[in-house]
Amino acid sequence: MSGKERGVALVTGASSGIGLATARALRRNGYQVFGTSRKPMADTSDGVTMLVCDVTDDRSVQSVVEDVVIRAGRIDLLVNNAGIGLLGGAEESSAVQAKALFDVNVFGVVRLTNAVLPIMRRQRKGRIINMSSILGLIPAPFNALYASTKHAIEGYSESLDHEVRTQGIRVVLVEPGVTRTSFEENLTRADQPLPIYDTIRADAEKLMREIVETGDAPEIVADMLVKAANAASPKRRYTAGKMAGQVRFIRRFLPESFVDKNLRKFNRLPA
Repeated sequence: MSGKERGVALVTGASSGIGLATARALRRNGYQVFGTSRKPMADTSDGVTMLVCDVTDDRSVQSVVEDVVIRAGRIDLLVNNAGIGLLGGAEESSAVQAKALFDVNVFGVVRLTNAVLPIMRRQRKGRIINMSSILGLIPAPFNALYASTKHAIEGYSESLDHEVRTQGIRVVLVEPGVTRTSFEENLTRADQPLPIYDTIRADAEKLMREIVETGDAPEIVADMLVKAANAASPKRRYTAGKMAGQVRFIRRFLPESFVDKNLRKFNRLPA
């Protein structure tokens, strides 16, 4: 591929936020970009072709992958970005709600990856970028189930990369920090709230709103993802934004007791 024609990219969850910024950044960088959303929407003004895909549905996933191949002939880059949030104490969510969260955030990634791998294997070339989070590195009070999905993506991605590397395929992670996206858009609340958590849960939501307002722009994450997409020898992980880099350093190199103490302080929890 020339510098102006880098290949064909498929970006899930591209209707807004990080996904939309990523799709646009890849398009500017020379990719032919297909984005997905759960509901029909018009192609973007800057050349991103939008397709409908429900990542929780096997047929929908297979259909969108086949559609891209019919239109473009190949898929060089898959960006698994689609995801939803969940705010509440761990015990405040039913098993049904937990399964629904994992169905999008984890099994949605598995579905898209499984659908794209045979194509990339035939090409002897491909890259899969999975959107993780700093919450895939650290505990997250009142985001326990969401953090669990990101921890799962971390282990899945690193393991898969070792399995497919000799086939010309690489799997890498992008780990954003707190990003300025629509707070309410993909956030659900626990379906079995308990009075004992009412006050502290409200404080956790207030804190989340505050840090989102001062978080990184989605374009910072998008630029890091483009770097990960184009690297000749990609790293396993790419942190996006100052906070993400700090969290990764703290988690890797500082004592667990220090991490625990400062995590509670940051979340305004009693020592």
